[in-house]
Amino acid sequence: MFLHLKNILTAQEVETARVLLGDDAPWIDGRSSAGGQALAHKRNEQLAQDSPQAQQLRALVLAALQRDALFFSAALPKRIFNPLFNRYSGDSNFYGNHVDGAVLRSRYPEQWVRSDLSCTIFLAQPEEYDGGQLLIREAQGERAIKLPAGDMVLYPSSTVHQVAPVTRGARIASFFWIESMVRSLEQRQLLFDMDMDLLRLRSAVGETAPAVVGLTGTYHNLLRMWADV
Repeated sequence: MFLHLKNILTAQEVETARVLLGDDAPWIDGRSSAGGQALAHKRNEQLAQDSPQAQQLRALVLAALQRDALFFSAALPKRIFNPLFNRYSGDSNFYGNHVDGAVLRSRYPEQWVRSDLSCTIFLAQPEEYDGGQLLIREAQGERAIKLPAGDMVLYPSSTVHQVAPVTRGARIASFFWIESMVRSLEQRQLLFDMDMDLLRLRSAVGETAPAVVGLTGTYHNLLRMWADV
């Protein structure tokens, strides 16, 4: 599942984030959160997790996710790793090919999170920097993602991916991981596809049509069968 979610953050929320993530923010070496594989080819900056800016921004991102129905349908979140924030610019400008860790320790709250889905919310406009594409390896080739500020990409954590070198400006983003109630990628995709088709069917024939009632029951019975809560 690769999903582009538009306007996860409002324009005002993006502006708030950018003010808090200015040059005077407590940026630290991004390798402080890297595993052994990543240490050799991770060169970026990360907002200190215990800073007031990080606390405010975590709340902002989590509140935005709570109000987005499409995000819930796609991710079926059980646990969300506390949102982190990074910057690619200058000499700290790339993150080479890697796979995200399978199980990660989220500091706020203190809990382990299995990484089923990876998320990046872009906080700089594409024209503000050169390079910086999120490059995700697929069987058909490499997918390049560079989205407007406030938009989010959601993709499987099992993929090999990288952030291309930023050669001008600064790429600023929030990133985090989701542990889904439905562990299987295939089952989660089927539920998402069914939910989207149900939305279209409701708009065409109404909420109380027998087909809508029946298929809604099928959706929830499949979710009941597959969900681990």
